[in-house]
Amino acid sequence: MTSDNQPPKRKLIEVALPLEVINRESAREKSIRHGHPSTLHLWWARRPLAAARAVLFAQLVDDPSSRPEEFPSEELQRKERERLHRLIERLVLWDNSQDTKLLAEAHAEILRSTDGNPPSILDPFAGGGTIPLEAQRLGLEAHASDLNPVAVLINKALIEIPPKFGGYSPVSPGVAGEQLTHPWPDATGLAEDVRRYGNWMRDEAEKRIGHLYPKALLPNGSRAPVIAWIWARTVTCPNPACRIAMPLVRSWWLGKKKGREAYVVPTLISGAIQFTIGHDPTAAPAKENDGTVRRTSATCIGCGANVALDYIRAEGRNGRMGSQLMATVAQGDSTRLYLSPTLEDEAAAEVEVPSDVPDGDVARNPRWFSTPAFGLTSFADLFTPRQLTALTALSDLVSGAREKVLADSVAAGMSEGDRLEAGGAGAVAYADAVATYLGFSVSKALARNNTMCGWESGMDRLRGSFQRQAIPMTWDYAEANPLTGSGGGFTAVVQSEVEVLDALVGGRGGHTIQADAARRPYTGMLISTDPPYYDNIGYSDLSDFFYVWLRRSLRTIHPRLLSTMLVPKAEELVANPYRHGGKAGAHNFFEQGFREVFRRAREAALPDFPITVYYAFKQSDTTENGESSSGWETLLEGMIGSGWAVTATWPVRSELSSRMIGSGTNALASSIVLALRPRPQDAASTDRRQLVEALKAELPAALKELQQGAIAPVDLPQAAIGPGMAVFSRYSAVLEPDGSKMSVRSALSRINEILDQVLNEQEGDFDATSRFAIAWYRQHGYDTGNFGDANNLANARNTTVDAMDRGGILTSRAGKVHLIKPSDLNTDYDILADLHTSNWEALHHLIKTLEGEGIGPAGDFLRTALSRPDGAVDADLIKELAHLLFRIAESNGWTKDALSFNTLVTSWPEISDAARTDTSATSSQSAFDFDEGDD
Repeated sequence: MTSDNQPPKRKLIEVALPLEVINRESAREKSIRHGHPSTLHLWWARRPLAAARAVLFAQLVDDPSSRPEEFPSEELQRKERERLHRLIERLVLWDNSQDTKLLAEAHAEILRSTDGNPPSILDPFAGGGTIPLEAQRLGLEAHASDLNPVAVLINKALIEIPPKFGGYSPVSPGVAGEQLTHPWPDATGLAEDVRRYGNWMRDEAEKRIGHLYPKALLPNGSRAPVIAWIWARTVTCPNPACRIAMPLVRSWWLGKKKGREAYVVPTLISGAIQFTIGHDPTAAPAKENDGTVRRTSATCIGCGANVALDYIRAEGRNGRMGSQLMATVAQGDSTRLYLSPTLEDEAAAEVEVPSDVPDGDVARNPRWFSTPAFGLTSFADLFTPRQLTALTALSDLVSGAREKVLADSVAAGMSEGDRLEAGGAGAVAYADAVATYLGFSVSKALARNNTMCGWESGMDRLRGSFQRQAIPMTWDYAEANPLTGSGGGFTAVVQSEVEVLDALVGGRGGHTIQADAARRPYTGMLISTDPPYYDNIGYSDLSDFFYVWLRRSLRTIHPRLLSTMLVPKAEELVANPYRHGGKAGAHNFFEQGFREVFRRAREAALPDFPITVYYAFKQSDTTENGESSSGWETLLEGMIGSGWAVTATWPVRSELSSRMIGSGTNALASSIVLALRPRPQDAASTDRRQLVEALKAELPAALKELQQGAIAPVDLPQAAIGPGMAVFSRYSAVLEPDGSKMSVRSALSRINEILDQVLNEQEGDFDATSRFAIAWYRQHGYDTGNFGDANNLANARNTTVDAMDRGGILTSRAGKVHLIKPSDLNTDYDILADLHTSNWEALHHLIKTLEGEGIGPAGDFLRTALSRPDGAVDADLIKELAHLLFRIAESNGWTKDALSFNTLVTSWPEISDAARTDTSATSSQSAFDFDEGDD
């Protein structure tokens, strides 16, 4: 541990991360559903597991430079850092998330850097539980807290309950009779019981409400299970000559798969709209005629009247909005069957609303909730009567399932013991645990069994609500059949819970409490957290949707946690103008609360480790002049003002950088992870001039280190904030010329200015041809310019336009000059035969090869280029050049160019690997020793 006169050891996160691999795996996670912890229950803006796992590991493990007694030279430090990076690269793979041998290897590294006594990890804004779960996966003691009871339940279900019952055999009477394999490692026995008692709930529900879900009558006279019913909301047409119940429809399409097209055909018959199904793609509705609702109005298909949305809102608020069945979706042989509605279908849906549905009003904040404006003001209004009947039946069955589990547990030989909430681990606690997951299943089913769900015509499936962090108004909606195994069916929901439990690996028991982050203790624990993002998400208002049903199902099991009628809101650390008297009040509330959280954390900080904090950095968080807006600034101001110094910032994304660049300019990381340490109490102050001098002195080396790592050019400005803010935040204050204290916004502007200067100064490292091409590209891109201007620029850099024309860098014809873009280069280029090549030329041919032929040929080209005896091509300079050109392209809005440069750098580790695989006699190892650190 650190002595009083010895600075703390730098951790790996404060020096270098294999960022591109972490980001690649974080992006890949978005396509993984089965067994992923995010499928346990919906929560908003979760951090990727891969990122959290890597960050926690790097937060605890020493950087080799901090162990000079073991690694006395820079070369030895580099090799050890590469070894740790390779371990991280294996650790973040989803396929390795249950590899206990690998996890033990990672845990051993953590023990080595913590003298065998790693600290407990705390996330005081635990939310969906990603960070505590990954701490537990790494063998650490995990602590989670949140003000929101839904989040607390999620964390209990992920880190607290499974270890308590790890290794338990199922108690369901049918298990022994089926001779299932033993033993039951980790939470697999618990998972099996959740599955079996969940199936019992589904079967019991069918006995009670199965008559509400009749099978569809097919044209051949047979019957088939219904997957969903498609409804349209209606209001009375305001035209006195019409007055039909006009359907409000987003799209008439039901299925768009080629050869199986299906769409709704509305027909006016005897003053009412009737619906049939069309299949002829040539007669399908054109885009301009698809649906009846537009942005500000709707069209009556009876009389053609244009009806303002204000009228529709008023009809809804006055209780005059209805619904009409448009189509039935039945299950065919490996396909969907779209059928016209029948009287039987409509009659089955006509049920009374149960008397004991959960109470609670939808928040009246139009940013996140648009339904109250249309009269849907309570949570019960967001469901059909049939949905409410089904959900109350399933909710009631949770307690019935619990009683069965309790009886079967006692029969299996378990002692009764205390309740789960009291810390029990016997039959009573086990019954509480199984019931908790079954209650979660009911709650999770809500997201696919409400009138905010739509039908995805391109995928032939139901689309759940909460596609974004809001409850928007929907016009046509899909009502799922909860008794089927399809999406929206209860058995499918239970199965997703089971898969999560099956995939959890054993770990130390976790600890979860409900607590306000601004008031809870922090002593003895190391923080890694993902706090709320200013005003991005209204967690408490949104989670009320689930809370009212969780309370109905599980209040007897978690009475203290579910004691309030709705989720607590007054202390929630979100800048909500609707709760705090406007934007100014919301800003002050958030800033003060944030400072208090990090002030308390600073008082209890562990001296040997940095804390880590995630922030969701979005494109909208940056203004036109490059200065960040309130959320990002407030976070940095709050932490620095609370006595913390920033030691690193790393962009962590769950979107591939190529996709982000392709979707718009200035695409930024989806999150930034900050590493922070306590600033000494006696830290000195400085002035603006000295700050700028310090930035100029320290940023070039830090920037070079970032560029030679695996960081993408698109992320470089955000990563450079780290060393920049490390300089700024080491001072107790930085004074402006007028004596005022420099703000974070002003500091970020200074960091960006120095970053641009450093990048521009790097041009001096390049050969003359590359320096000319950089300057010309900055002015013209790949467009045409005048020969005279090009000649002057070339002469100033000791080269000539004619020489570069002959060398294939540019084309000079009829007094006009333009650089040759990668796609236009000759395909038969031989870099060994070129007498006067340059890093510019090597970079562009490398891009052409990568984009046209892939990683392998690009690696072959790089290996050949580096084998030139004159050393004209330098791998480090190629990467630096790509970074520099990306910055130029992005600032000019040349999106396609930026994507090429960014992709080259992000593919560098794979290209390097491909270059190393050649075993021919002409390839020497020294030719590509340049970048082993990029592995």
